[in-house]
Amino acid sequence: MPRRRTLSDVGVAKLKPGPARYAVPDPELRGHYVRVAPTGTKSYVAVARDPLGKQVWTTIGAADVMSIAAARDKTRKAIIRVRAGLPVLPIKSDTFKDVAENYLKRHVVANGLRSQDEIERCLGKYIHPVWQGREFVSLRRSDIARLLDNVQDKHGPRQADYVLAIVRGISNWFASRHDDYVSPFTRGMRRTDPKTRKRARILDDDELRAIWRQADANGTFGDIVRLLLLTGQRREKIAAMKWADVTLDGEWRIPTEDREKGTGGSLVLPELALEIIRARPRLGENPHVFPGRGAGYFKGFSPCKRAFDANLPVMPAWVLHDLRRTARSLMSRAGVRPDIAERVLGHAISGVEGVYDRHSYRAEKGDALKRLSCLIDAILIPPGGNVVSLIETAVR
Repeated sequence: MPRRRTLSDVGVAKLKPGPARYAVPDPELRGHYVRVAPTGTKSYVAVARDPLGKQVWTTIGAADVMSIAAARDKTRKAIIRVRAGLPVLPIKSDTFKDVAENYLKRHVVANGLRSQDEIERCLGKYIHPVWQGREFVSLRRSDIARLLDNVQDKHGPRQADYVLAIVRGISNWFASRHDDYVSPFTRGMRRTDPKTRKRARILDDDELRAIWRQADANGTFGDIVRLLLLTGQRREKIAAMKWADVTLDGEWRIPTEDREKGTGGSLVLPELALEIIRARPRLGENPHVFPGRGAGYFKGFSPCKRAFDANLPVMPAWVLHDLRRTARSLMSRAGVRPDIAERVLGHAISGVEGVYDRHSYRAEKGDALKRLSCLIDAILIPPGGNVVSLIETAVR
């Protein structure tokens, strides 16, 4: 019986280089070779076919630092993975925090998303404490459900939906950059129904009188509430108003940032709104009409709204955005053309008109706000007052 050939560390060391690279098979393990380069460098390689029949060559390691026994052990594992259609060597996957930081850098910051601060806040407060060290590709639907349950129980369903939107956005971005990743998200993961969440609330006259009366004695927050109703603008624009944005003749030039929803543009403010602004004290070098900390502007909406509501008579729940909807409805009640009212709010005008009509409508928007102011002034008069005459006076 012929003696079985073998390949030892000594035998590997004795292999001589040739004019071209060549491979010596290992008699003890099929698919394992010693590859010798013309320079004399020797390395162990594994050869196997994947499920599609493609031959895959994998370098296991250098022969001068690895024994043949260790190389055989690694080759066996590599062959098993190749035949199963897996990467030859396990790839260390990024953690959730790694992927999230890359998403912030390459998508959020690179595209100038205005939601950057809020995304970073939610990541730091709700998501990273739970997932920051977790392998990103290992996340499953059950993990997402547990995270959302926790946020919903402690912070409400709307906050849970915002967290869901952030994590889904990161997942979709990651999927667009990797061949084999399958997003674990599916329909039905929301904790609220956008259709039922859509608000239609406007303040009736009694509610408007109660809120205005409370606002009149509520300092900074009260002044913001009144200007929200008198202008129909979003709360962030009112809060961020600067003294330099309001001209001496009463025109408020609303700054617009990139990727921002529309604003009213330049608005000639009614006298009632200007009286509120002119009565505001200036705070040192702070440039804002409603100053906050340092050089910033007012941002304490939630605690101020809770304190404000505590002093109101019993009434259905309302939010600050309801004032914008109320202002729009009151403009219709005051006889303002719908297209002008929409321009005051900064809504996009659809169709050909929105594309080709580039007129500023400065005077028309100023008249709309004057009508709105006079109607509000009339509503504030106790029932039985001369409402019609006030509106007619504003229109003349």
